[in-house]
Amino acid sequence: MSQPAHIFQTQDRPDATPSSSWALRALPRAGKPPAPVPAKAFLPRGAKLYELDPHLHCSIIGTCLSTTALRKLVPKFCDLDRAKATDLDIHHMAVQLATEGGDGARALHKLLDTVYAPEIKRFRRYETEAEVEAAWAECLKHGDVPGAYWALMTHPAANPGLRQHAFGEVHMLSHLVGAANRADIRRLLALEEENATLRDKVDRQQQRLRELGTAQAAHALQERSKPVETCADERVEALESALKDSEIALRASEQASAHHAGRLEKAEARLKEAEDRASTLEAALIEAHRQINAQQQELEAVETHLADTFAPQAEAGTAPTPLKGKRIVYVGGRPQAANTIRALVEAAGGELLLHDGGIEDRRGLLTTTLAGADLVVFPVDCISHNSVTLLKRGCERFNIPYRPLRSSGVASFAALVAEIAGPENVRAQCEAASRICLHHG
Repeated sequence: MSQPAHIFQTQDRPDATPSSSWALRALPRAGKPPAPVPAKAFLPRGAKLYELDPHLHCSIIGTCLSTTALRKLVPKFCDLDRAKATDLDIHHMAVQLATEGGDGARALHKLLDTVYAPEIKRFRRYETEAEVEAAWAECLKHGDVPGAYWALMTHPAANPGLRQHAFGEVHMLSHLVGAANRADIRRLLALEEENATLRDKVDRQQQRLRELGTAQAAHALQERSKPVETCADERVEALESALKDSEIALRASEQASAHHAGRLEKAEARLKEAEDRASTLEAALIEAHRQINAQQQELEAVETHLADTFAPQAEAGTAPTPLKGKRIVYVGGRPQAANTIRALVEAAGGELLLHDGGIEDRRGLLTTTLAGADLVVFPVDCISHNSVTLLKRGCERFNIPYRPLRSSGVASFAALVAEIAGPENVRAQCEAASRICLHHG
């Protein structure tokens, strides 16, 4: 039994909400999104399901609609056999219908609007993108994901950037929940199988007792039907022997039943313990998500501090110069971080050349840019595979060391500068680096 890809589902609405929400039921329901200003007029119509970016359809259908509801609706618009189709087949066909548009997509949109009408009505009172984003963040904090997700995706004030942001949060939270609880699910399934086995064994024991009682009654009836001339003593002796055997068998069966009942109680206790453990893991997951957000804010603060610190030091001539006289070529990355990275290099006494890897700068200029460089740097999370291949060939051709960075953020580049500022020189450290791209292999 496997978890669905999107598990942010509730059972509040039996007709259309997804079937499993154990990852969110433990979230507190206290608190509501920021109170919006009273709506003066209803906003213009929002986006339809089939008007959204197709890459959002899988997330919306998997998060906001249950397999039961899809199994009732999807076969009406395609050739799938409702009884034989797997849950995955139903999901894939629902996504295809949403992408193709037509009657199937309109039926899916109508079902979503019907199920989440209260959430849609509440979100439509927010008029600006900032208000919609704040309401979404509050709903995500308290576990009200499916209805808020659909209301945000179709809100007139939601732009593609906000939809992509919500999509990313739902996608990553599904990964975290699935990874944290997969082991507990396996243990729960094993306990359920053991419980079913024990119950079957007890049922067989009870059936055996009934058969034994029936056989004893038949034996007694047979004894009573013997001819009168049969010796009474022999009949009594045979009956007593049969009764004794029955008593022995009954005691053995009672002992076996008691043993299995004890095992069943232990299995139920283990199941309860596993459920408690799952609840604990859910709470730990929520705390981990909160810490991730806090660490992201701290990282942004560090990058801002570096930008505000190194640039004035470079102008005053007081900063350390571990890169003095060195030319650094930075390929790929984000444009908004370029100025800060340039300030770091200049503050360390070096010269920085930038190339975006072929997005706006011509890829043919990359080899020319490498000539005369002392070190080539590129972030593995923000560069194309072809650019990495071309970059490696150029570095081997000119015998230039290169360093892959963990991310395109300023903090990763600052860590490299701090490493270069150590006791060893630039070339010695660069040659010790791995020559395998961490992102593309």
